[in-house]
Amino acid sequence: MQAIRVHDYEASDVLTLETIALPEPQPNEVLIRVQAAGVNPLDWKIRAGYMKEVFPMPLPFTPGMDVAGTVEAIGTEVKTFQVGQAVYGELKMGAYAEFATASQDAIALKPKTLDFVQAASVPMVAMTAYQALFDHADLQPGQSVLMQHESGGVGMFAVQFAKWKGAHVIGTTSAANVEFVQSLGADQVIDYRATPFEQVVENVDVVLDTLGGDTQVQSYSVLKPGGILVSTPAPPNAQKAQERGVRAEMVSMEISASLLQEIAGLLDSRQVKTVVAQTFPLSEARQAQELSQSGHVRGKIVLQIGA
Repeated sequence: MQAIRVHDYEASDVLTLETIALPEPQPNEVLIRVQAAGVNPLDWKIRAGYMKEVFPMPLPFTPGMDVAGTVEAIGTEVKTFQVGQAVYGELKMGAYAEFATASQDAIALKPKTLDFVQAASVPMVAMTAYQALFDHADLQPGQSVLMQHESGGVGMFAVQFAKWKGAHVIGTTSAANVEFVQSLGADQVIDYRATPFEQVVENVDVVLDTLGGDTQVQSYSVLKPGGILVSTPAPPNAQKAQERGVRAEMVSMEISASLLQEIAGLLDSRQVKTVVAQTFPLSEARQAQELSQSGHVRGKIVLQIGA
């Protein structure tokens, strides 16, 4: 089969298309004929070696975690899936390929209303957003939430999940993406280049930080006492949170087949939607990761692998 391989931690030119052996599913795994693979910022961070201390990968490896495709074969202990079913989910690695293996606990039936490209754009960002808002922040109807950089993948779903829950949503983004974030349901959208958010936002229950750095530090000041900051890119400063009388946690997304099923239901009932920014063929994985690394993406990038 054809697969993208990484032989060394380096710039994007280490992504090479090669022919390798077909993977064999373990007893609790399925073999997926990959139709599409999502491209996440985590993919290029791992490839560049930024994550090797906490996310070491044996070299060479095939990158990619978001996957959508059809079940080609099943392991001897798999009871929940059958050959030919359309599925989507999250791999530990290996989605940038024509075939990939996945644990039966890491996939679910593909949303019926989405094609494979759309489905591949969902798993990592949707599960991260859901767990950040509901497992960590315990967001409740009527509460207020400030979401930083809401035109990206996590933010795209976070806005919609929060509105589905009945929260008041404030989002920050660039001027070019204001209308896009409004279309997702945000009640108030701030152009962060024109207006510092800390000048117009106060006493929110939750901050979802997808940027880190100075933005995270400044976000503490807009929380009400007892509020919570949930971060996706970097561990928040516990001392800073304590000084402000708030809580702070970092999201480490946990793969959940049941959550993927729930998200599929929300997508099929049109309560949330996904947005694909751009597609690339498997042979252009380097260009796809370079676009992701630019940070100027509205929605998700996807590799279209199948016909």
